[in-house]
Amino acid sequence: MNARIDCRQQGTTLIEVLVALLVLAIGLLGAAALQLNALKYTDSSRTSSQASFIAYDMMDRIRANPDADYKLASLAAVTWGPDLNTPRTQDLYDFKTNIQTLDAVTGDGTITVNPVNKRLVTITVSWSDARAANTAAALQTFSVTSRVAIDAKVTQ
Repeated sequence: MNARIDCRQQGTTLIEVLVALLVLAIGLLGAAALQLNALKYTDSSRTSSQASFIAYDMMDRIRANPDADYKLASLAAVTWGPDLNTPRTQDLYDFKTNIQTLDAVTGDGTITVNPVNKRLVTITVSWSDARAANTAAALQTFSVTSRVAIDAKVTQ
């Protein structure tokens, strides 16, 4: 019997293995980048939702006490501590505390009252969203404007 030599390839070459590993590595890096971006934008969304909760909470507090003067230029103007006997002081202190919990470094808030219509109030909350924006100073702002009370009806 004659022994025949088979010239067909019996296994894989080192180059094929390296190419397969390269394709797998690129795929895994892409999946990791996708996961990282998902976490980053989820955190940004959570922070935006929290800022809206803070603003609407303050608006509800102003509606509960519409005759008090809630004008606030910035959180630096709130220098006093909590006072459960004075609703306005306690509300502004809680507003400041909530924003500082949201963003202790760059968080700020303002409350403006329309000079013409004293019942129209605008609350603005700002915070740094630098992580999601990939920049050093990316301030985000959430603003809500609402009427806090209805003027009494005048009858003659």
